[in-house]
Amino acid sequence: MRQVAFQILFAWESNSLTDSVELYQQLQQVNKNMPSEMPAYLKLLIAGVQKNLLEINQVITEFLKQNWSLERLNKADLVIMQIAVFEIKFITETPDKVAVNEALELAKEFSDEKSRRFINGILSNLIVSN
Repeated sequence: MRQVAFQILFAWESNSLTDSVELYQQLQQVNKNMPSEMPAYLKLLIAGVQKNLLEINQVITEFLKQNWSLERLNKADLVIMQIAVFEIKFITETPDKVAVNEALELAKEFSDEKSRRFINGILSNLIVSN
C-alpha cells in the first residue's frame, strides 16, 4: 500500500496535475494483484500528504541540519519521509515505529543505504520529540 502511495506521490511531486486514480489504474496494469478499487487507506495516505504537505514539510525541515533544505533532498527520500510524517502526525492508529519501519522498507527499494540512515535519523528524532 505504501509503495503504491510512494509511486503516486512521487509522480505528483514531479507534476501536481497528476491524477492519482488514473495513475493507480496504470499501476494496476503492471501489477495484476492490486485491488480493482483504490483501497481506502491508500486514498487516505495520498490525500493526507497532499492536503497537509506544508505542515509535513515544516516538520521535516525542523529536523534537518542547519545547512540543509527540502530542495536539497533527494525527491524519493523526501516523499518517503512525507508519507511517514503524515502517518506519525495524523494517523493515531498507526504506531510510530511501524511508520518508521515502513519508511525504511521503502528506502531499501527506492533509495540507498546512506539515504536509509538519513531517513531513519530524521524520523527517529521526530518520534523522540513527540
